[in-house]
Amino acid sequence: MRTARLIPLAAAAIAGVLLLGGCGSDQQGLTAKEGAPVELGDISYNVVITRYLNPADVEDAAYLKGAPQLPDTQYYLGVFIQVKNNGDTAQALPSKLTVVDTEGNRFDSVSFDNPFSLQLGSQIGGGASLPSAESAAGNGPIGGSLVLFLIDQTATENRPLELEIPSTTGETGRIELDL
Repeated sequence: MRTARLIPLAAAAIAGVLLLGGCGSDQQGLTAKEGAPVELGDISYNVVITRYLNPADVEDAAYLKGAPQLPDTQYYLGVFIQVKNNGDTAQALPSKLTVVDTEGNRFDSVSFDNPFSLQLGSQIGGGASLPSAESAAGNGPIGGSLVLFLIDQTATENRPLELEIPSTTGETGRIELDL
């Protein structure tokens, strides 16, 4: 008799857990830590690695070719990202991404063009991925396209930094950067 009463209670508990686990799943998909994708509509964004770039380093100099001059009070922050369009039609990439520190300071991506940079504001075809497997960025040691930021030296102390990715649907994806 006791077991007969426990079965409905256990079933109700499992249903409640599943129901609560499903609540906010859309919100969960909009926030991730570096290495896990954020889904914004048909487009998936995955930060492969984030690191400071040193223009005096041979490898970093290739990533920074064509980048704006670095002011004395700032650092180059490279966010290497993979983008996949899971849909059938071309989609526009955002024209800029933003890094935010814990003090609310905002740093917008800087536009530049080289074989490693992600061309923000461009289109990604249906079913396509960036970087292309045949590109320098896709074949490079990191395997991601570079989004570059000039950040203040003080932001290096205001971590964790968060990458904000706007979408055409009005949602904003957020990825906590691992620095």
